[in-house]
Amino acid sequence: MGLGQRQKALEINLNPNIYGTFAEIGAGQEVARHFFRAGGAAGTIAKSISAYDMTMSDAVYGKEVSGRYVCEDRLKKMLDTEYDILINRLTDARHKDTTFFAYADTVSAKSYKGTGENHGWIGIKFQHKPNALPSQVIIHMSMLDAENIQQQEAIGLLGVNLVYAVYHDVSDRENFVSGLMDGLTTSRMQIDMIRVSGVAFKDVDSRLLCLELVKMKLCEAVIFDVDGEVLQASDVLYKKNVLVARGGYRPPTNLSLDMLECGLRKFKDSLVAAEKDNIIVIPEISMSLLLDRGQVDSEDFLARVDLLSAQGLKVLISNSETHSDLNMFFTKYAKKNIAFVMATYNLEEILTLSKYGSSKFGLVGSLGTLLEPHTKLYIYPACDDDTHEIKTIESMNIAPDLTYLLRYLVENHYIENITDYNPDVVGIWSRKILKMIQDGTEGWEKFVPPSVAKTVKTKCLFGAKCDL
Repeated sequence: MGLGQRQKALEINLNPNIYGTFAEIGAGQEVARHFFRAGGAAGTIAKSISAYDMTMSDAVYGKEVSGRYVCEDRLKKMLDTEYDILINRLTDARHKDTTFFAYADTVSAKSYKGTGENHGWIGIKFQHKPNALPSQVIIHMSMLDAENIQQQEAIGLLGVNLVYAVYHDVSDRENFVSGLMDGLTTSRMQIDMIRVSGVAFKDVDSRLLCLELVKMKLCEAVIFDVDGEVLQASDVLYKKNVLVARGGYRPPTNLSLDMLECGLRKFKDSLVAAEKDNIIVIPEISMSLLLDRGQVDSEDFLARVDLLSAQGLKVLISNSETHSDLNMFFTKYAKKNIAFVMATYNLEEILTLSKYGSSKFGLVGSLGTLLEPHTKLYIYPACDDDTHEIKTIESMNIAPDLTYLLRYLVENHYIENITDYNPDVVGIWSRKILKMIQDGTEGWEKFVPPSVAKTVKTKCLFGAKCDL
């Protein structure tokens, strides 16, 4: 169990080399309060500010083009402004061993009106050693407490944890992430994005910190863009039509891409003209598929993200055990149409009664969650590994007593066959390609996109035998 917030704040206060500013908007001086109450705050706090009034906030930090005050851009301006003031005014006034920091948060806590999302951005810009260039941590979180006072308390706990973490746990990825939640539970707060930068994190990949969030079940999912940057899910998905395909992508194959392309064509055909270009295509990898002998292989994880990003695709890593769970995640943020593209054997699994033995909703309840009014399933044909028979919805193996349920779903267009698939790729199985790569078998390259083959060989991914 980690140190309590009082002990953490006191330890920072008693360190004569740590000195900085707290700037907080939206829920009072909750983080600074912990440092004041711990004792010895004069050794740590140069200034504490709450530019709560919007006009005052704009005067100090400038206006936002978006008009929003609870956003990443506002947080960055707060950090930059307060850090620059510290450095410009106090570098010569403080002793040479001082490491300066600026902590900031901008949050939308529960209000008397009770409307809107309760979330926020917190961050810290700091020197990891005297006279060093600054490093930075930015975090987005959702606040789940029912009362404003509880949310304020939770922000205070998280803020203290962050200040402590950057001075004690930068080199330990797991401790850094888990320590952020000391004194908190996911029923009170969820962190869904961590982004780090600067010299203190030269050997740290933000994507791996976010992977820890999912692995520790501190959030439902994280999203990476085509450059590998960590994105905030609610911003990316907001009012988007979402096409998603679950898979292992180890490696992405020509079949993987054909599924997405076919699904996208079908999805566009189903939308009104104004929505055809308002689509986000996301390959999703569940945490269970990243597990290898009980542990997540970080290199393997980064390889999959890099290879999919090279195809111009955003990537989602989630804790969703089922397609139903994943659909609930998307419907919470997207608010539009959702389509899953999957192989026939995936649909067979969804329609297997034995899969729902421990589910309180059962098969029908889970289908109801999955196939909400704005969600569809597009079924890509599967090629039987032994007989090479092409299997579609009509030739699936399902229990006889589910035949009428399936017919209902098909006739009402909840489930539709993909018919314009590429017959040359339908028989590709990623597990066979992976074995060919690992065994050094020639010819595997023709089953994957050229960029995937090149990257696998250049970086020796997935156990490829290559010259270094």
